Amino acid sequence: MNKVSELYLGYPSVIEIPVAWGEMDAARHLNNAVYIRYMESGRIALFREWDFTGFSGGIGPILAEVRCRYKAPVTFPDTVRVATGVVNGSLHAYGFELQHLMISSQLGRIVAEGHSVIVSYDYTGLSKTPLPEPVVRKIREA
Repeated sequence: MNKVSELYLGYPSVIEIPVAWGEMDAARHLNNAVYIRYMESGRIALFREWDFTGFSGGIGPILAEVRCRYKAPVTFPDTVRVATGVVNGSLHAYGFELQHLMISSQLGRIVAEGHSVIVSYDYTGLSKTPLPEPVVRKIREA
């Protein structure tokens, strides 16, 4: 195991995203909004593994808050690994917090750290709702 793969040990979901040329901005590095999109892709990958998308049954996640700390610029060509997991102690009746690590293959280091606050939402009733028990089990097992 190399040092880069050690960075995302303990994260239940890790995806790889190739950096596209068009994602860079005038400063010739990955635009700050792209990191938020990468975090979204990491969240959705984890939610799909949990069958918690809201596309069937009407109950799914909704994003309540997102924040990102940028640590190093990413440029094309590169591949970013997005590791996503639940923050210990953040689980409550209606939601939880996710942590995202974004790791550059070219730089071999963490280039951004993000957090997303997730609330369980009833898309039919248009209101927050308790987390489904299968999702709570998945979080506790992770």
